Amino acid sequence: MTVFIYPNLEKLHSEECTEQVIEILKSLGVTVLMTPDTNRVFGNKAIEEPTINDAVSRCDIVITIGGDGTILKIASLAAEHKKKLLGINCGRLGFMASLERSELGCLKNLCTGDYKTEQRMMLDVTVRFGNGESRTETVLNDVVITHDFKESLNDFTVLADGIAVSHLRADGLIFSTPTGASAYALSAGGPLIEPSMDCIEFTHICPHSLSARAMIFDPNKVIEVRTRASGSIAMRADGGEAISIASDDSVYIKKSPLSLSVIDIHGDNYFKSVSTKLMNNAKEVEEACDR
Repeated sequence: MTVFIYPNLEKLHSEECTEQVIEILKSLGVTVLMTPDTNRVFGNKAIEEPTINDAVSRCDIVITIGGDGTILKIASLAAEHKKKLLGINCGRLGFMASLERSELGCLKNLCTGDYKTEQRMMLDVTVRFGNGESRTETVLNDVVITHDFKESLNDFTVLADGIAVSHLRADGLIFSTPTGASAYALSAGGPLIEPSMDCIEFTHICPHSLSARAMIFDPNKVIEVRTRASGSIAMRADGGEAISIASDDSVYIKKSPLSLSVIDIHGDNYFKSVSTKLMNNAKEVEEACDR
């Protein structure tokens, strides 16, 4: 078995955790791949692949070490190459990660096959600019369309298969997968959705309305967003680069043909995370503010 380790070394404890993961995997007879810059940090203990794309294409499993953002950065590439992904949490929340740093002994399950996998739906989002050009991104979590903090509210029209379902004025809109429902959409008042489901969630960001509510769309719907912007407005796909949008541009969101195979070592990761991370998060924030 061949594993590509993709760490975020800016995270606290991630370097120590990566070192332990390398040693455990090598003791299990697993071939470990890394990119050159990362491999040098760990004394060239892994086999080098020149690029992330090369490493993902060659491996059987991608292991991310960091937080949820680390998973999001490589999710599309892993899905494109149909590789399984295991997340190890070194961040604050790590809701999508299957393992914590204290559970590295469970890595042996990768060799025995004693784990479950979940197929996570992804979204394709395309911006069609008024000049005829277009740009498409694939996301695991969400698509966020919002204005600059210096600007006023914007008017949005949302259509599903060409039929208008919402006209509203708001700070912005969030379109998420079931996986992304536990992220920004949850903070904006959206529901939790079991990530093994397929659907598209639509949540408003601070709508100036008494009737605005989150909506759940059939995964086969094509969602279109039009905006009349009074100032700067942009779209971000999985928290990536901001793409500026003008009033004559349109955004189209639909289910991607790609899906991500996520490894769940314990078989109960989602509901365990809801219980131990989301429900306890408020208490942790309170304690942090008191210090």
